[in-house]
Amino acid sequence: MKFSRIAALAASLTVVAVLATACSGGAGSAGGTPDANATIRIGSLSAPLNLSNVDAGGQGVTEALNGNVYEGLFQLTDDGKVVNRLATDYSVSPDGLAYTVKLRSGVTFHSGKALTSADVKSSLERVLADSSQSARKSQLAVVDSVETPDPQTVVFHLKSRSISFPYNLTYVWIVNTDAKDLKTAEDGTGPYTVDQFKRGSSLTLKRFPGYWGTAAKSKEVDFTYFTDASALSNALLTNAVDIVTQVQSPDALKQFTGNKDFTVSENTSTTKELLAFNDKVAPFDDKRVRKAITQAIDNKKLLDSIWDGRGTLIGSMVPPTDPWYEDLTSVNPYDPAAAKSLLAEAGQSNLSFTLDTPSYDPHPAVAEFIKSELAKVGVTVKINTISEDQWYTNVFQKKDFAATLQEHVNDRDLVWYGNPNFYWGYDNPQVVQWVADAEQASSTDEQTAILKKVNTQIAEDAASDWLFLAPQIVVASSAVKGYPVHGLNSQFFVADIEKTS
Repeated sequence: MKFSRIAALAASLTVVAVLATACSGGAGSAGGTPDANATIRIGSLSAPLNLSNVDAGGQGVTEALNGNVYEGLFQLTDDGKVVNRLATDYSVSPDGLAYTVKLRSGVTFHSGKALTSADVKSSLERVLADSSQSARKSQLAVVDSVETPDPQTVVFHLKSRSISFPYNLTYVWIVNTDAKDLKTAEDGTGPYTVDQFKRGSSLTLKRFPGYWGTAAKSKEVDFTYFTDASALSNALLTNAVDIVTQVQSPDALKQFTGNKDFTVSENTSTTKELLAFNDKVAPFDDKRVRKAITQAIDNKKLLDSIWDGRGTLIGSMVPPTDPWYEDLTSVNPYDPAAAKSLLAEAGQSNLSFTLDTPSYDPHPAVAEFIKSELAKVGVTVKINTISEDQWYTNVFQKKDFAATLQEHVNDRDLVWYGNPNFYWGYDNPQVVQWVADAEQASSTDEQTAILKKVNTQIAEDAASDWLFLAPQIVVASSAVKGYPVHGLNSQFFVADIEKTS
């Protein structure tokens, strides 16, 4: 499973006012007259496991429902800004320990019930509940208590300063307190409602006539899910879908590039392909082994083979879109001779380990490449192909693995290296302290300076091998426009998409 299905880390951004729809601009240049009764057909490889964002619903539930069916007090836009959504304004106490948020009036849930501060309180409690599988729990646990002095006001009292708090709240969906069975049904406030959900197959959204803001531009949105990237591309070619949310290979682009019937949008993503070590167990509890494995893999050759020259090498967990980005590819450069020397020094000249590999692209091809590269320095790799459910249970929850591949798609997720209990088990007390200090920073400049130190340290420790940053490529029929192109945190806002008749 792509990791935004489970977690992401927050950081501060300036919260700005938002227009009625709170949607970022989209791509496309469709001519003609937009059809308000159109059905937008979206093809995706990210099928939701259920409809809940606290019950391991997966990346697909974020892609389809976030901002479309459910809304938060604030929203992270497609271009990375935090804007007001169900909040109209907020203030912070001088000590930074209380956030007072004013709610938008005239908002109703899809069931018809009016939004109140009690719904906001219960929605946060849903994220923080013992049964919740939301990785936001660790960030939002900074909340000590929630006050609801009146139906339109919420006061969050914090245990300590949290410069990222408004950003973190973008991940809290506001749900009707009385809603039930949220794995199979919904009751949000967004511009669309869920009409039908067939797990692993499709998800249909219908325009909500009672929406508080500007109405969605198309009557219906159909998500169709594919398990094979070629089948997804063929669906677009045969007009079975209008948009492919993310192209998974450069080969698929050849049939669309230069074709007037399609629009190809290519941007920098936040999707980092990781070779994640279990830093708590041998042999990867030894920094020398981690550095050796990292230096034995030619990441440039890997990126070229997977993306044909597209994408970026970063050498760390931080993409260029994060404020604390620095190019750290020189910290552990490709050097097979140095890798052999480090392995010998660590007493691991005949190292062998199992690589738990998710069964979907691009992981199988990446695993075979790594196996070939490491064989050149005397390391034997056994590839163990697993499903996304197995990855979540065995790797993320039980931490029963030596090394694994995973895509971490979220922005600003560096600070997971400050959590020793995270699945990769990296534990550097200095990094833990720096991450805590960054969250309590009094300014974004201070926060950025501290997190740059974190970034450098995890690279020097080879906490993981950050293989490459994938490109973000959206392909659509030239008959549609208004769709998002950045794919930030796997969001895909659909309310502004329109199709000419």
